[in-house]
Amino acid sequence: MTPTESSGTPLIEARGLTKRFPGVVANDRVDLVVHPGEILGLLGENGAGKSTLVKMIFGIYQPDEGQIFLRGEEMTADGPGQAIARGIGMVHQHFQLVPPLTVAENIVLGAETTRGGFLNRRAAEDEVRELSQRFGLIVEPSDVVEDLPVGIQQRVEILKALYRGAELLILDEPTAVLTPQETDELLGIMRDLASSGVGIIFITHKLREVLAVTDRVTVLRRGKSVGSVDTADATTESLAELMVGRSVVLQVEKSAREPGEVVLAVDGLQVRDDRRQMSVDGATLQVRSGEIVGVAGVEGNGQRELVEAITGIRSIVGGSVTIGDHRVAGHPRRVRDLGVAYIPEDRERDGLVGNYSIADNMVLTDYHRPPFANTGIRRFDAVDANATELVERFDVRTPSIETTVGSLSGGNKQKVIVARELSHDNKLVVASQPTRGVDVGSIEFIHEQLIASRDEGDAVLLVSAELDEIFSLSDRIAVIYEGEIVAMLDPETTTREEVGLLMAGGGESDGESNGQVAGLGADGAAVD
Repeated sequence: MTPTESSGTPLIEARGLTKRFPGVVANDRVDLVVHPGEILGLLGENGAGKSTLVKMIFGIYQPDEGQIFLRGEEMTADGPGQAIARGIGMVHQHFQLVPPLTVAENIVLGAETTRGGFLNRRAAEDEVRELSQRFGLIVEPSDVVEDLPVGIQQRVEILKALYRGAELLILDEPTAVLTPQETDELLGIMRDLASSGVGIIFITHKLREVLAVTDRVTVLRRGKSVGSVDTADATTESLAELMVGRSVVLQVEKSAREPGEVVLAVDGLQVRDDRRQMSVDGATLQVRSGEIVGVAGVEGNGQRELVEAITGIRSIVGGSVTIGDHRVAGHPRRVRDLGVAYIPEDRERDGLVGNYSIADNMVLTDYHRPPFANTGIRRFDAVDANATELVERFDVRTPSIETTVGSLSGGNKQKVIVARELSHDNKLVVASQPTRGVDVGSIEFIHEQLIASRDEGDAVLLVSAELDEIFSLSDRIAVIYEGEIVAMLDPETTTREEVGLLMAGGGESDGESNGQVAGLGADGAAVD
């Protein structure tokens, strides 16, 4: 459905919405319209105001100015409960589910059918089963949520909103943790929901998905709406330029690889997770200087524990990790001293100290050594000079190096980490989800920096749930499933579908039982 095909009263209409926070105008007179049965893509860089806008529609924030109309009538919602009662549902990027409860219990939670003061479990399961069949979101109501793959958990979140009568569904980065197959299934579900009359606001950074499923796209830039276009008239290039305000190079350009000696060797690695379960079980891989090895896998298959073992954060139970000639024995500072840069997947928890300045965050791993300290005395001039140079070199958008890093947008926070980690003379770069939640402009920049590290002779281990990123950057692809490297693939001779199947535990590689592909050696290097 396009605007010209839409008729009647909009399902939701925002007029001139403005929201201010101390020191910043998050939304500045923003307009937005969604008709029944329409999928609207909402795009923008980090900090553009997308989340603030939908939080006003969902009642989490109250607008300072402007109006929201639901089915033609002005609406005020003092909280999400009122928005839900009016038929607005929101599926958050981080699932709002209770893992030990069943599918049915999660879906009816807070709106339960009771008998004698207790949950009528059979009635709840029957309601959920009927609802799932009606919308084509097939789930087993009695399954325990924590035992389900993330794609099914996503269905549970959507059903939870539909159970409460949602006619407008807000999806915030819904494909962030899905396999390609699960993503395609979700896009199909969105089309089916739209055909049944549900209006959808779809927030994502993935332009390919926007073009595949939306009817229209509204783009925000620095808190303002810079345009709405029919998807049929848009391209990835035109949308990226609208978001960033300049042309963006979406295709990564890199020269042919010339790998050297083995820098990282992981051999039969075994690592336990926080629940003391074996999450990495016999993983083996190598990364050579001058190459990028991408690790593809669905979240929860041991990627985090693999990375933390390599960087010395997590203890190794069995097997070994060797960097150069040195065996890693679980000490992050010693690993850093071996020439290892680390871009963590959770920048807020593991990469930055939010209430420290940019200057302080730029030296978090080197504050104790020259030139930033001398015999235990901090050299503030050297710290400030370092930050001034890196802010300019890595294009960190900030009014001052004394600005607290917590006040920056997600993309600029990530640039601070990338600047700190890649400004050293490294041997190995471990980049875990380096562009998660980052806009296209920042993605372009971070990709350029990783390619530059590789071209300078660094070994780069890239862990990403984004297959586009894996295929664009990697010289070789390692697929991880249930803690094992099940295949080592050449991105030039394999497909997204093949990798997606291996990520989900299906399919077979063409090589030996260790997962290597025909034509590749045991370490994944090409053989004649």
